[in-house]
Amino acid sequence: MAFDFLDDNESLMRMVGNTPSGDVEVFTTVAQTGKSFYCLHFPVASVVASIAASDCTGETALQTTLPAGTTLFIGTVTAITLTSGICIGYKK
Repeated sequence: MAFDFLDDNESLMRMVGNTPSGDVEVFTTVAQTGKSFYCLHFPVASVVASIAASDCTGETALQTTLPAGTTLFIGTVTAITLTSGICIGYKK
């Protein structure tokens, strides 16, 4: 079985927000559905109204106020809605 591994440069680029294909979305309170986010970053304090992820459990515990600077790596986020704030979503 073969696995695709990211080289160190591509991994670093993704960690600092420079995805090679530019798959980044910035959003506020508009519901995000049908997504495939591997990382969510909240540059300002944000209130999460709802969140769903396909390969983790307990993500509903994140339906709360998240402080500015919070970054989440929680599997594949398929939907998220904010009550207030800003989120940067990095797609797979």
